Amino acid sequence: MRNRLSLLAAVAAIIVISCCACGNTSPPAEAGSKIAIKDFTGRSLGFNHVPERIVALGNGEADIIYALGGNLVGRPTSELPQSLEALSEVKQIGTAHEVDLEKITLLHPDVVLGNSPMNTKDIPTIESIGSKMLLTSANSVQEITQQIELFGKLLQQEDRASELVDQINGQLAEYKAAVAANSPKVLLVYGAPGTFMAALPSSLGGNILELAGGVNIAADYPRLQSYPQYAQLSNERIVQANPQYIFIMTHGNVEQVKESFLKEMADNAAWNHVDAVKQGHVEILPNDLFGTNPGTRVMEALTLMRNQLSAS
Repeated sequence: MRNRLSLLAAVAAIIVISCCACGNTSPPAEAGSKIAIKDFTGRSLGFNHVPERIVALGNGEADIIYALGGNLVGRPTSELPQSLEALSEVKQIGTAHEVDLEKITLLHPDVVLGNSPMNTKDIPTIESIGSKMLLTSANSVQEITQQIELFGKLLQQEDRASELVDQINGQLAEYKAAVAANSPKVLLVYGAPGTFMAALPSSLGGNILELAGGVNIAADYPRLQSYPQYAQLSNERIVQANPQYIFIMTHGNVEQVKESFLKEMADNAAWNHVDAVKQGHVEILPNDLFGTNPGTRVMEALTLMRNQLSAS
């Protein structure tokens, strides 16, 4: 009897160990998905079919999805660039800064395209309504090409995505081969009336500036903790660096922002000694190309910047 009980215990132990081993080697829940991707944060997402209902929290993401033939049911609450007028009837659902969960819920999206790290906090909420959140970022031209490739895989449109990326890389190669001999010094500002920051090279605008052949005078400014791609403006350092151009980027009303910035400069007489001010080279950049991620139109932004820097 004792031997029989010992045998049964041994068999039970083997079964338990075997089950544990099976549990440890079982594939992830989404491993069998038709489409398996990783977003910019390294999170794995699986889809059993090409997403048919897509929400984009930024115009850049909306632009890329539109260029790849995807179906957008929700777009950011912002003015659309002319290139996206076809999306004017698509439901507006807030922005990456301020997500309107109620509107998104009613759209029953398969996937919501958000920003990393800004929308990391929104992942549990989006998942709670039965949707998936895919996070990317666009702090450089290279990251935009990575977005295009990732969304191409998501929509099973890899060939079209490769065409778009090849076009961008081809233009970049041409620009690099024709670097100007004299690189002008530039202050690149981002902000709204009363609130302005210097864009660092780690921002999309800063990356475009450097690729266009400009020298960012704020390159060594200490970054802001809450906005690590930007730095606090320093009137003393700006006057000392004496930029030849000052470019302003904004989400807001272009004329209001320019008026506010010019007033801020007028309040400090030292600005009058800056070459950019003396020569009238203080310009607002188009907000559809610089106030947000321009998506597939990023080379339009780079071309415009190059043209601005070559202006006499």
